[in-house]
Amino acid sequence: MKLFAKNVLFLSLALLLLSIPIFAAGTTERVDKPEITVGSKIDTEGALLGNMIVLMLENDGFRVIDKTQTGSTPIVRSAIIAGEIDIYPEYTGNAYYFFSGESEAELWKDFHAGYKKAAELDLKANNIVWLTPAPANNTWAISVRGDLAERESLKTLDDLAVYVNNGGHFKLAASEEFVSSEAALPSFEKGYGFSLDESQLLVFAGGNTTLTEQAAASGQEGVNAAMAYGTDGQLAALGLKVLTDTKNIQPVYAPSPIIRSEVLEQSPEIATILEPVFQSLDLETLQLLNSRIAVEGQPARMVAENYLKEKAFL
Repeated sequence: MKLFAKNVLFLSLALLLLSIPIFAAGTTERVDKPEITVGSKIDTEGALLGNMIVLMLENDGFRVIDKTQTGSTPIVRSAIIAGEIDIYPEYTGNAYYFFSGESEAELWKDFHAGYKKAAELDLKANNIVWLTPAPANNTWAISVRGDLAERESLKTLDDLAVYVNNGGHFKLAASEEFVSSEAALPSFEKGYGFSLDESQLLVFAGGNTTLTEQAAASGQEGVNAAMAYGTDGQLAALGLKVLTDTKNIQPVYAPSPIIRSEVLEQSPEIATILEPVFQSLDLETLQLLNSRIAVEGQPARMVAENYLKEKAFL
């Protein structure tokens, strides 16, 4: 009977201990961390950066709901404002168009000033915090096949405007967002004085430049040009040339994690966790990592994980 009583007492104590929350040694802080929902845009770099955020938060003990590759800019933007996601990688240049009342166009062409303004406006309007940006510019661009560039001496968007306005064959592969957003094709057309009709466009629903650039490289449906991003890694491999934006039509698009302020207030360490990762992502690094996904076909999560381990972030 004594042995039975001792066993019952031991079991009761064990159950009691299991019911007590576990705290970090020497502190009153719980070891378990809140749930964070991570989103991203649907393109190659969105998947790369989104997975980096997922992996870094998981590594630090957060319970992560992975909703990377959420959709195009309007979709992922609406999701964070509605609280459906907590954090995703955005670009400073897009803030110029989010807050269309801001007319200081030149300000957005400066890396630091554009970031500061984006952070200020989004915090005030939406309680969204912009964390440390990457030192890279993933701006919208138009690329053309190398043979077309060489034959017609196309080096700049000024050259392209002359070529198109003189009736040269031109067909652009682009996403629906690139075609319709005032930030993209319409701004190039207005700034350089040319216009493309529907027969000169091959429009993809998604925003992945892998598809648009491959369409140009292969000549799909007569395509000889493609929308591109400044950090795309497959341009050289596909024989495509980015045309120089001599008039600086585009603002700077620096990648930065943006997060709902209430989530950051609850877990301020998120800023510290992600800061060194994004600081390490310069233009050449992003081009290389993007190429591993777009050209070599490696999964975005694997590319992100390998890089984070290589840099000892994981």
